[in-house]
Amino acid sequence: MATVKLDRIDRRILRDLQARGRMTNVELAKRAGISPPPCLRRVRALEETGCIIGYHAEVASESLGFGVTVFAHVGLHSQADTDLIAFEGLVATWPEVRACHMLAGETDFLLKIVAPDWDAYQRFLTTRLTAAPNVSVVKSALAIRTSKNLPGVPIGEDEGDAIESR
Repeated sequence: MATVKLDRIDRRILRDLQARGRMTNVELAKRAGISPPPCLRRVRALEETGCIIGYHAEVASESLGFGVTVFAHVGLHSQADTDLIAFEGLVATWPEVRACHMLAGETDFLLKIVAPDWDAYQRFLTTRLTAAPNVSVVKSALAIRTSKNLPGVPIGEDEGDAIESR
C-alpha cells in the first residue's frame, strides 16, 4: 500500500463525502472552501489513489424484509492459506453474508449475515455455513438492535497524518 499525504482540504472532502456521498460537486466545493473545478480534480485524485474506493446507498434492511442480523463466529479445521482463501471465495458467493472479516485469535472469521427471520438464518446455517468444507464450528450472535453504525473511518483535519491507500 502506498502512503498518501492529504491536506486539510482533502480531509474535508473525504469527511463530507463519507457522511453524504450524494452531495453535488458545487456543494462539496463550497464546504471545502474551493471552487468546483479544483474540487472535482481532488475527488478524482482521491479515487485514483484509492482513498475513495466506491459510493453506495445505505438501505434499511428491515424495509426490504431482512429483519434479522446475525454475527457468526466461524472456526475452520485448517488455517492454511489455501483453505482460508477457499473459505473467503465461498463466502463471497453467499448474498446473505454482508461482511466477512478474518480475525486473529480464537475465531477465524466473523461474518455479518442478514435474513428475513430466524428460521431463514437457521436454514442458511445448517445447509450452507456449517455444511461448508473445512468449517469446524459456528457460534451465532443475534443482533438485538444497532445503536451505532457509521461508515468509513474518523477523519480529522490534521495535515500531518498520512493515509494508507491501495
